[in-house]
Amino acid sequence: MKKQSNKHPTSGISNTYESIKQIIEKARNTTYRAVNFIMVAAYWNIGRIIVEEEQKGKKRADYGAYLIKQLSTRLTKDYGQGFGQSNLFYMRQFFTSFPKFHALRGELSWTHYRTLLHVENKQARDFYTIECINSRWNTRELERQIDSLLFERLALSKGKKKVMELSKKGQLIQKPEDVIKDPYVLEFLNLKENKAVHEKDIEKALIEKSKELLLELGKGFSFVERQHRITVDGEHYYVDLVFYNYILKCFVLIDLKVGKLTHKDIGQMDFYVRYFEKEKKQKGDNPTIGIILCSRKNEAMAKYTLLEKSKRIFASKYRFCLPDEEKLKQELSCERKRIEETS
Repeated sequence: MKKQSNKHPTSGISNTYESIKQIIEKARNTTYRAVNFIMVAAYWNIGRIIVEEEQKGKKRADYGAYLIKQLSTRLTKDYGQGFGQSNLFYMRQFFTSFPKFHALRGELSWTHYRTLLHVENKQARDFYTIECINSRWNTRELERQIDSLLFERLALSKGKKKVMELSKKGQLIQKPEDVIKDPYVLEFLNLKENKAVHEKDIEKALIEKSKELLLELGKGFSFVERQHRITVDGEHYYVDLVFYNYILKCFVLIDLKVGKLTHKDIGQMDFYVRYFEKEKKQKGDNPTIGIILCSRKNEAMAKYTLLEKSKRIFASKYRFCLPDEEKLKQELSCERKRIEETS
């Protein structure tokens, strides 16, 4: 007698359905990207034609504005919304900012490109273009990284050669220093700079805004645990936040400090890092990194402790509002000067 199969027939149907679903999803995504790039290419070509026509009438100083006004009126009448004067100016700027058609990327939408057009510095714009593709930022995430001056925060601590590398290759994570920012911008917590806050408040807010936190930390970070307990000789100690970076292949410990960086803070982080090295690091893991996030950083204290020697413990400031570019440059310039004076 033939043995009956215990396998329910609907299980085979479910598998077939999932296979078909994947085909449909892939086709829709491919179609969306193709249509999206066709529109991006169309806007680029519109910008090109406007620029070429302007150049023909370059003897008239106001010809460009007149041309766009006339085109906007006719295009809006024939094709509806989307061809207002401001959009045509964006298309013109799109062509002048990205003059090589072959350099356009299908991964980016017109909204991505419009956002990138607000970045005047070409090196910064190239950096954000590469990072947006590599990190798959949506337009909201791209806006946030531009507004928080990610390029400036990474570039101002590097030499000219490294800045050029950022603009051509994006952020390369090869050593612990590559994931460190100074300052970290935590504006998404909606906390006030002048309001007295406790470390527990910041920690809780960071967990509640975990997606935004991971975006600010950067590439390769995954959350492991909050308030990780370490017990030694019956005494309990707690690491505020524990992450693992899969690019660097190591644990990253973060301790939050309200106020000025102290020797005690550095000693405590050194203890946490050493503990993880002995008790938590797995075979194949690289050395653990410790980051002390403080509202005020003492450069001299940082210089004459393990921070410089270990290259595994770092101190960075945090702030609760988006930085002003010029002010940020002044702050970092002053910090570099203080470090040089204590050398």
